[in-house]
Amino acid sequence: MSGFFKSSIGRKVAMALSAFFLMFFLIIHLAVNITSLFSADLFNELSHFMGTNPLVQFGLQPVLIFGVVFHFVMGFILELKNRKAIGVKYAQNNGAANSSWVSRNMIYSGLVILAFIVLHFIDFWIPELNTKYVLGDMSGMHGADYRYFHELVEKFENPLRVGAYVVSFVLLGLHLAHGFTSAFQSMGVTAGRKKTLQQIGKAYSIIIPALFIVIALYHHLNPHH
Repeated sequence: MSGFFKSSIGRKVAMALSAFFLMFFLIIHLAVNITSLFSADLFNELSHFMGTNPLVQFGLQPVLIFGVVFHFVMGFILELKNRKAIGVKYAQNNGAANSSWVSRNMIYSGLVILAFIVLHFIDFWIPELNTKYVLGDMSGMHGADYRYFHELVEKFENPLRVGAYVVSFVLLGLHLAHGFTSAFQSMGVTAGRKKTLQQIGKAYSIIIPALFIVIALYHHLNPHH
């Protein structure tokens, strides 16, 4: 297994697999969050299930955290090794003529997205852990109000936080625009399908981040709904 990760192909395949997992998670996360636009009760029920189900909490959640850390660490390792391998030629190469701005700056968009994930954990995950395991409230309720929906709306009252979310999701879209097709290329399944995969990737990289932005803006503009 160690030899697998030491090889360039092995690292790229591992990176691709973690990318597929995280892209699938984004769809699940969006599916839950988008219900907050039309039904606070449904959002609360889904959030309560995700927040208390043992399989999700002690099975899928650790895998997700590992996937996030692994993806970014592997991404930085690949970027550093690529730059080291190219060496002086990298400085002489006209990068703009051979690759897009996004593909040449994946490490920077990745850093911003990583910072956003940390902010997201501070906003929602850490308070959730505090409520459940420190305060001992597993009900998802404070008095007559469900705390999940209340916390969501409360977080999006601050325009600076909403702005950070919007910028992060725009960069996530740019990151996905290149990363989607790149992941399939790493798995060697683009033969004869590259154009189709690029179209699917383009749609995914626009629709998913855009809907997350809609959720943030909607709750910011409707703080007391």
